[in-house]
Order: sequence, then C-alpha cells, then structure tokens
Amino acid sequence: MEYTLKNKKLTVVFESKGATLHSIKDNDGVEYLWEGNPEYWSGQAPVLFPICGSIRDDKAQIGDGKQTNMPRHGVVRKKEFKCVERTENSILFEIESNKEMLAQYPYEFKLGINYILEGKKITTRYIIENKDKEIMPFQIGGHPGFHCPLYKEESYEDYELVFEQKETCTVPTPVTETGLIDMEHRSEFLKDTDTLPLKHDLFSVDAVILDQLKSRAVTLKSKKHNKGIRVDFNQFPYLILWSTAKEADFVALEPWIGLSTCSDEGDKFEEKRNIQYAQAGEVKEYEFHINIL
Repeated sequence: MEYTLKNKKLTVVFESKGATLHSIKDNDGVEYLWEGNPEYWSGQAPVLFPICGSIRDDKAQIGDGKQTNMPRHGVVRKKEFKCVERTENSILFEIESNKEMLAQYPYEFKLGINYILEGKKITTRYIIENKDKEIMPFQIGGHPGFHCPLYKEESYEDYELVFEQKETCTVPTPVTETGLIDMEHRSEFLKDTDTLPLKHDLFSVDAVILDQLKSRAVTLKSKKHNKGIRVDFNQFPYLILWSTAKEADFVALEPWIGLSTCSDEGDKFEEKRNIQYAQAGEVKEYEFHINIL
C-alpha cells in the first residue's frame, strides 16, 4: 500500500512493503528516486536489518550457542510493514518478528521506520526494540538509489559526488561470488580530494566500500545545473556506493552501521565490525537525512 507526504517543496511516496521510499519529486516534477526497473535493479531504497550485506554462507553463530541463517541484507526488506502513525509531515511503519524471521534470526524484535518530511529534507529514522530476554546483536543500514542523470538529455558522466571533506583513502575488494569483503587487498581510491567523478566502470566489479571516510555527508550533483541530493549519515561509519554492472541510470548512496563479513573475521556474528547491541527491552535509534538541493 502507498502513502504520501507532501509539502510546498516535495511530494514523497512510501510503500508499506519493505517500509521503503517509493518516489521523491520536487515541484518541477523531477524524480530523484530510482524507479526500481527490474531490468537493472528492482529495489529502490530497502531497509537492511539485522545485517548489512552478507554473512559467510548466509549463516553464523550468534548468542549463546545459537545460529543465524540469513539472506543478504537480512529479514525485513521484502516484508509487509504496518503504518501505525501518520501526521502531516511524518509516517511511522512497524514490523515485529514472526516465526519465519525467528527461524533466521533468533531474537524477538520490533523495528520501526519513521520518515519525517521537513522542507526539502527527508529523515529516515530506524527504531530498533529488543523484545527478547537476551542481549540482541544487530546491524542496520539504508540503501537508497537515486536517478543519475536526473534529466534524459544528460549523461552519467555529467555527475559527481562531492564529499564534506577532502579525503585520502583506500577501499577493500568486494568478493562478488560470496558477497563478502576481502580486507587484505585494498586499492587507492581517493587522494586529497573531495570530488569523485561518476562513471559506470566504477561499479564494474561491484560496490565501492568506503570504510575510511572522515566525511559524514556526500552530495550527488550535476556539472550542468543546481539540482542534486545530499545524504547526511552522521551515525553511520560506512558509506557504500553502488550501481549495477549493466550501466543503469542510478547510483545508490548507502549508509551502513556494519559491513558484510570480512576476510579477517570469523563466523561469530558478534565479531563483525561495529556490531550494535540492544539490551532486553532496550530501544535504539539511528537516522540519516536525504536533502533535495
């Protein structure tokens, strides 16, 4: 089911399946969100919980002698959420663990996705409640894909990503066969620059995993006009850049709390980078912002 928030600057549509963004349009009718063309990628802005990316062979030891068995990006991204609260400028979706989810991830939880529209800013707030009796390890992340180019007469190469600060960093190697990350083999990526020109062959192997960024914001902008998108991800240590190898007209800017299982990690879920914990009954919140320029 679709729901809409609208103000004088933006019209934003949400889909209850996956509690996901479905459309972001400004007053000029420009669509910023990728439409989910299945020829390239049927997703738009999935919610990643309780893992970001993949775990080795889709399974890991977790908690006190338990096992988790989860597909890439976790257990909720294609599930139906309930709209439990709606105001003029916000909407709240919720989902609770069920038998199917518990078979994959052995913790009782409630996950809320709260979207807030203020001017040209869309806040995505994740609300994780541990309804179990044991401490609950988890990750959370966003995966919004944005049109690039925004206009048909433009090309992908007319766009660039501009980071909040000048960056010098290397990136690890994604392992496409497994969805995991090879941390031992890193490549130079940014060198004393805040600007990354976009080109399709950036994604010829797979995603770009930015795990050394100082910046907590990135802007997708055209060299030909002032329209664009800024994503602020202060609470998220990792930013993933991704598009398909098929040269699709989108780029995903993904704030992640954690990463896929890395080559220097074992198969204990709690050993994953930046794993988060919620005590029994505890609620944890994380948010990032999409700003339409």
